[in-house]
Amino acid sequence: MRSPLFMLLFVALLLGGCQSKQVRHLASDASLIKPGVSTLQDVQRYLGEPDNRREVAPGVSEYVYYEDRPGLFGTMPLVGSWVDSTGYEMIIVTLQGNLVTNCEFRNFSESERAWTKDYTWKEVK
Repeated sequence: MRSPLFMLLFVALLLGGCQSKQVRHLASDASLIKPGVSTLQDVQRYLGEPDNRREVAPGVSEYVYYEDRPGLFGTMPLVGSWVDSTGYEMIIVTLQGNLVTNCEFRNFSESERAWTKDYTWKEVK
C-alpha cells in the first residue's frame, strides 16, 4: 500500500517539473544582432515580435524586448507564479529605416531600488 502511493507521488512530482513555456535568453539573443549589418528581418527572426515599439525620430524606431528574471523558486511549477521576480532584462534595438544602428542589452535588479525605502524624502515646493 505504501509503495504505490509513494511511486504515484514521485511520478506526480517528476511530471510537475515539465514546463511548456518557451524560455527567452535575451543576453545571448542580443549578441546575434550586429549594428550596421543586421536588418529588421534579422531582428524579427532572432527576437520575434517586440514587447514595445516607438518612433524616436522620422525614420528611426526603437524595438524593446524585456523578460522578467524569476526568483529562487520562480521556475518551480505551482509555486513559481507566487514568487516575485528578482529583476528584468531588456534589449533596445534602434533601427534607421531597415538597418540596425544600435543594440543595447540592459540588466535591472530589484535590489537597485532598495535605497528608496529608507531614504528621507523631502517635499519639493
